[in-house]
Amino acid sequence: MKKIVLMCLAGLFCLVSFTAVAGAAKAVEISIGYENHPGEPFDLAIHKWAELIEAKSKGSIKVKIYPSSQLGSKNEIMDQMLAGMGVITLADGAFYADRGVVDLGITFGPYLFSTWEQAWTLIASDWWKNQLGLLEKKGLKVVGANWIYGDRHTLSKRPIRTPDDFNGLKIRVPNNLIQVKGMEVMGATPTPLPLGEVYTALQTGVVDAVENPLPVLYNGKFHEVAKYLTLDAHIKNFTTLVMGTKFFNSLTKEQQQILLDTCIEAGKFNNQLQQKLASEMIAKFKAEGVTVIEVDVNKFKAKAQKFYSLPDFTSKWSKGLYQTVEKVMTPKK
Repeated sequence: MKKIVLMCLAGLFCLVSFTAVAGAAKAVEISIGYENHPGEPFDLAIHKWAELIEAKSKGSIKVKIYPSSQLGSKNEIMDQMLAGMGVITLADGAFYADRGVVDLGITFGPYLFSTWEQAWTLIASDWWKNQLGLLEKKGLKVVGANWIYGDRHTLSKRPIRTPDDFNGLKIRVPNNLIQVKGMEVMGATPTPLPLGEVYTALQTGVVDAVENPLPVLYNGKFHEVAKYLTLDAHIKNFTTLVMGTKFFNSLTKEQQQILLDTCIEAGKFNNQLQQKLASEMIAKFKAEGVTVIEVDVNKFKAKAQKFYSLPDFTSKWSKGLYQTVEKVMTPKK
């Protein structure tokens, strides 16, 4: 028997669990878990993915879904994957950088993308394919990369209207170096915490702010204890679904193709939901007493630009990486 569990956390990852009879494509069971709460766009898209997997496999692949961190933390699941367990996670470039493919970390840098079209141009490029090849050598196989997680905005206990308002701000970030340094260059004090601990951390003053896409911020109910929403859009967060290379290669070609095709199709469904709900979320925040602050994003981007010259990254990245990625993601006229 083989077993795999899919788990997704914080936008940043998923876990899929397969149980398969050796030598047969049938009797495969998938469990999906993630930090996001029921009703969020990501949660709805995972349900759509499960439906597609079962339909395309004609019922031979069964899926179970576990939202709200029921199956553990992201880093624990990625460790399990690399240890040979059958898992799939939803993860981003920042986490891949921490796992050894350092150039992929730039995709989670502040204000790298101005539009979603730039992100889609990048993931269709040879540069991206080469990076995924390096990732496979590290034991990780991306099965889909077209999922919008959303523009990441800042919800805080004090108003942020200018870049300098970040100075001294204690802000929760996911536990990866890219996002820690991304907030440090803004003058903030980044505090890595699991998303499930953020509400209490805001209440008790451990942090002053949290950043994430609007549906995640709203469904976490963080606005009950932090009343200022700054639409700074510091990261256009697209995300990927990934599993262990060894386990992926152990599946039949048919099983592999079902995962690849349905993941992309569910990603398109997810993106439609994300774009539809963005404006609705802002209206909900306002209706519940949140002050929504629109800012000059170019000023924030200018302050964040020094991120791309930090020795923490330039000493490890390929020479001229920022310029290479800028060129690749800009469509030729």
